[in-house]
Amino acid sequence: MSDDSRRRDGSGRPDRARRPEGSDGSERGDRHGRRESGTGRDAAGRERGPARTSGRPAPRGAQAPSERRRSGDPSRTVAFDVLRDVAESDSYANLVLPPMLRHRGLTGRDAGFATELAYGTLRMRGRYDAIVAIAAERSVEAIDPPVLDLLRLGAHQLLAMRVPPHAAVSETVALARSRVGAGAAQFVNAVLRKISSVPLEEWLQRIGDAAGPDVVDRLSVVHSHPAWIGRALRQSLVADHRAPEELETLLVADNASPTVTAVVRPGLADRDDVLGAAPGAVAGRWAPTAVVLRGGDPAGVPGVREGRVGVQDEGSQLVALALAAVDVAEPGPERWLDLCAGPGGKAALLGAVAAERGATLVANEVQPHRALLVERAVAAVPAGVVRVRCGDGRTVGTEEPEVYHRILVDAPCTGLGALRRRPEARWRRRPADLGPLGEAQRSLLAAALDAVRVGGVVAYVTCSPHLAETQLVVRDVTRRRADVVQLDARDAVRAVAGPEIELGEGPGVQLWPHVHGTDAMYLALLRKVEPSDDAGSALTSGAGD
Repeated sequence: MSDDSRRRDGSGRPDRARRPEGSDGSERGDRHGRRESGTGRDAAGRERGPARTSGRPAPRGAQAPSERRRSGDPSRTVAFDVLRDVAESDSYANLVLPPMLRHRGLTGRDAGFATELAYGTLRMRGRYDAIVAIAAERSVEAIDPPVLDLLRLGAHQLLAMRVPPHAAVSETVALARSRVGAGAAQFVNAVLRKISSVPLEEWLQRIGDAAGPDVVDRLSVVHSHPAWIGRALRQSLVADHRAPEELETLLVADNASPTVTAVVRPGLADRDDVLGAAPGAVAGRWAPTAVVLRGGDPAGVPGVREGRVGVQDEGSQLVALALAAVDVAEPGPERWLDLCAGPGGKAALLGAVAAERGATLVANEVQPHRALLVERAVAAVPAGVVRVRCGDGRTVGTEEPEVYHRILVDAPCTGLGALRRRPEARWRRRPADLGPLGEAQRSLLAAALDAVRVGGVVAYVTCSPHLAETQLVVRDVTRRRADVVQLDARDAVRAVAGPEIELGEGPGVQLWPHVHGTDAMYLALLRKVEPSDDAGSALTSGAGD
């Protein structure tokens, strides 16, 4: 057998596999596929042939190889490179994409197109993989990863973006030629043409039927979540006394691009000034420090560059302010601790509140590079209020017993509550992650309870609604102790957000994207007491302003 006959095209077929019928989709307009009209020239200024001016693609055999696109446009190339970087380097798209856009000089519409294509493809990967498997008549595991990423990019353009089908196919095929070769490009062409021939609604019906009769399996594949996450979210809804039928609404909310929310740090900036300076900005729904931005670069908002204003989800603001709202019933200056402070958003907010109250804050972070991020985040807080240090939070209880009045334990977790912001996280996490994370969460919470003073309060917070990271952690730690009572966190949250906020039955608070428009933050408030004491949950008046 010759070397040529042994070569494969990335799809599992020999490179000499039959060519797909029809055009390779070489007709194009601007770089994103928007066709020019009313002219006999293409976007590059060349004369169009009769087939092009008639609006019909030229037959494949009528085009010389030199006339076919051999590379993708810059925006699609950036999106593809982001997907490969995320897959090969375990990177996060929100850290990879911005510098790549700057390095390649993409701005405006081109940058917006690349951003939507990269994030949207990562977010809806599960749906597209199910569709590709049907269209390609093989499992996605049998397709080379770079080729599969190209098919995902093409599917997103065809099914979720306002890109003409011929452009979505032709530009993706051109990118395939340059990155994976002509044989694999033929495979990409054939599969994408099959995908384009079926409307989205029919594809959703097909992949839902293929998932089987279980409603969670069906909803998970249709709305692009791993089934184990779908099941965990349903259990968490039920535990929060919400209807299990809300699962679909929650999954849809997870797939919506989140708004950018600013935090106006108290005493450092004025919310009215930010609202007046940011076009289209509106006040947040719940936190008195929140401003929802409607567009533009957040770095251009007054106060952001100096650290007086930051970018922070409203749910994160709300749980930090709720900790500050609880009365610790002890006179004199308070000492606060953020036990897991990196990257520093909550520490900066708590530091600003502490400065107004004459309190001090220790921001502890175990990883030195994240401690540097904390230092930058709190730079605008008045000197002497916040001290950043590196240390293992699990030892604070023995090293500093009963020292602090308020402690925030923003525990490391799976991040399942922030899937809107990190679309690749749903494909990266596994059920096996819960065990090691659970051990760390229990150790950190136990250490914080040892380090808090009698009468003081510990806030246990996760950006995950998974029961194994929320209620079960709190239950396991507190049932071994006679010196802790759990407060009704709803009182503290309502003291900040107002009485109209919809919350579960307590005593913990679970926020939801589809209900509150925030990340799915969990909050439990625990008061340290004398073993015979029975403390209440009094709140300071006006706290969080």
